[in-house]
Amino acid sequence: MKPIIAITSGDTNGVGYEVIIKALLESHIFEIMRPVIYGNAVVAKHHIQTLSEEFRNVTWNPIDDAGMAKDGRLNLITCYTDNVPVQFGTMTEWSCKASKASLERACRDLKDGKVQALVTAPLCKEALGGGHTEFLTDFFKGQSDNEQETKESLMMLCSGTIRVALVCNHVSVAEIPSRITEERILAKLGVLNESLKRDFRLEKPRIAVLALNPHAGDDGLLGTEEQEIIAPAIAKANTNGIWAFGPYAADGFFGSGHFRHFDAVLAMYHDQGLIPFKTLDMSGVNYTAGLPVVRTSPDHGTGFDIAGKNQADLSSMRNALYMALDVLHTRAEYDALRDNPLPFIVRADSEGKPRREFIDFKTTTGGNRFENN
Repeated sequence: MKPIIAITSGDTNGVGYEVIIKALLESHIFEIMRPVIYGNAVVAKHHIQTLSEEFRNVTWNPIDDAGMAKDGRLNLITCYTDNVPVQFGTMTEWSCKASKASLERACRDLKDGKVQALVTAPLCKEALGGGHTEFLTDFFKGQSDNEQETKESLMMLCSGTIRVALVCNHVSVAEIPSRITEERILAKLGVLNESLKRDFRLEKPRIAVLALNPHAGDDGLLGTEEQEIIAPAIAKANTNGIWAFGPYAADGFFGSGHFRHFDAVLAMYHDQGLIPFKTLDMSGVNYTAGLPVVRTSPDHGTGFDIAGKNQADLSSMRNALYMALDVLHTRAEYDALRDNPLPFIVRADSEGKPRREFIDFKTTTGGNRFENN
């Protein structure tokens, strides 16, 4: 059975519907998923009329419940009224309410297991009183998944070139120093390390940690956070089995291409990590690590400046859809392997060396294979 993927409409005055429709009507999408858009067909029609001819003959499959989603169709659940006025390029009270209603309905279905993953189109932070990451962390906090609970989440931008995670998400620059604590860095490193293993199939990931101050503080001349907070956090992470390195001065780290030697980078704050990321790739994916559910999003915003002009690039939304499926499958595989480990006994081989003998109960002879201890 193909997984059902929930897709929120985002701000009704932005590029959300445009990139959703363009991405979903690409070949092969319906072969690997059953998409369900949480929005409104009448509102979507306003957006469709601005697109090129190839996208204008959209037919919806209106459903009341995600379980009714059909293969090969643009399934749609109505989450807000037909009377939401579409005013391209402008945040309004109506657009904020509509985008929040779409997200809340999709999250309820995700929590109830009616859909298997969530892909969110961009919205304005005013709609949630914060960003998607913060909203989703609160919404799924305490929900059990393989006996793990959502205690800490992590905003991570991913592309084929680089992964960048953040210690501080959407906070003012003035607040950043007070939020850089050893405990917080350790928590983020823990979530990042686990996600790289569970969601991205990296057995022993290498994580680079950036400094807060220019030149990594210049031995305290430009700041002491590196010596007093960041370096000790890295050392503790190492003792916990996490391969963390740094702190690195951000300019030289990215400018020299040193980031290519690592599986992920932990930046101290938003622009420190996202400016180089988006310079390298504007079609990346925003992934929320640490949740008991899978959520991805395009790495761009509402695109008010190009809304209604048929200029939005579908690449990031398409990548978000594919990545949601990839993580869903990788996580299931990771959990299955650890939930059902092969039983083994230790025996000596012909040379007297200890070997683990894995027992295969599927064969009548108790078939086995040997592996070095």
